[in-house]
Amino acid sequence: MARTWAIIERELRRFRRSPILIVVSMIFPLVQLVVLGYAFGGTVKHLTIAVVDQDHGLQATRIRELAGAVAAGPQTYDLVNYADQGAALTDLRNGRVNGVLTIPPGFSRRVLTQNEPKVALIADNTDSFVSATLTGTMGSLLAAFNEPATPVRVPGKAALDVVEVYPYVPYIQYLLPGSITMSIFMMVMIGGGIIFIDDKARGLHEGYLVTPITKLELVAGFNISGTIKAVLAGVVIMVIGSLVAGIPNPLDPMRMARLFLVIVVTAFALISMMFLLMVRVTDPLMPRAMFGVLNTLLYFPSGAVYPQQGFPQWMQWIAAIDPFTYAVHAFKSLLLKNTGMEAIASDMLYLVAFSVVALTAATALFKRTL
Repeated sequence: MARTWAIIERELRRFRRSPILIVVSMIFPLVQLVVLGYAFGGTVKHLTIAVVDQDHGLQATRIRELAGAVAAGPQTYDLVNYADQGAALTDLRNGRVNGVLTIPPGFSRRVLTQNEPKVALIADNTDSFVSATLTGTMGSLLAAFNEPATPVRVPGKAALDVVEVYPYVPYIQYLLPGSITMSIFMMVMIGGGIIFIDDKARGLHEGYLVTPITKLELVAGFNISGTIKAVLAGVVIMVIGSLVAGIPNPLDPMRMARLFLVIVVTAFALISMMFLLMVRVTDPLMPRAMFGVLNTLLYFPSGAVYPQQGFPQWMQWIAAIDPFTYAVHAFKSLLLKNTGMEAIASDMLYLVAFSVVALTAATALFKRTL
């Protein structure tokens, strides 16, 4: 253990002399959290809708009043009146408006005679988010329009009551578990894989091989030192990210203790995986080339930015073996639900088993000779 600790101490001393490396590896996940959290998690507002009223009747006026109430209240969209539908469609194609609401001739008469009255929403469906927002908003508007002026005493229609178990979760909070995992991975990649390969390229690695230290002690030393670095990054991002994202009671001691345990296990699993990938690599450009591939292949299928249920089957297979998947699920359970260890037991078990398999394979592949 003394020889293993010598490796750990040497790696940590080198790491301490690189403050810029430490700061950069911690800033990127925070920037990613803030930018993606607010870029994708915000409510769509101030879309532009062209209103073409070809009816000008009482019911058409009511539709326009309801649309104006939405424009003045939630401000999901802004209304622009058009007299000519052709001009409105031209502006839609040219990107000046996001949708065209057309009230056809005879709409008010059809409402009064209950003869299938319809309005048309023509949306620019090249942007699915905008199109879905407009469709949902207009659907709610017509639902309010169809409500009877005098509500019945005993409703005959079934209604849905939505009960939310947890408080509202903004998207920036939803992204936080993935950002913590990414911060650990970045420190593993920079402070573990890249430095290890650079040591090989400069010939420093050969000095270990002429000592009586065993393969297991060498591999354990590299992995433990890399785990310590990654844990430091994960803890910093966990605390700062929780404060930035507005996690309730972010400094609760029991929650922080559980999170720290998950960070340690995740860091060891990722550093073991990284060492397994780098154990036979000698080209210093290889880990840098692999970073982008691993970042995409591990981060996005994990469910960090989008639910896995929406993935194709082949991506779900990747997610099933991806250690990011289990780390993100554990962090979500603790950060967003404040659950206990029983909710993340299977995640922890997989990460530990993954670490053992990766560490064993890396030790077997490690060359003890020059």
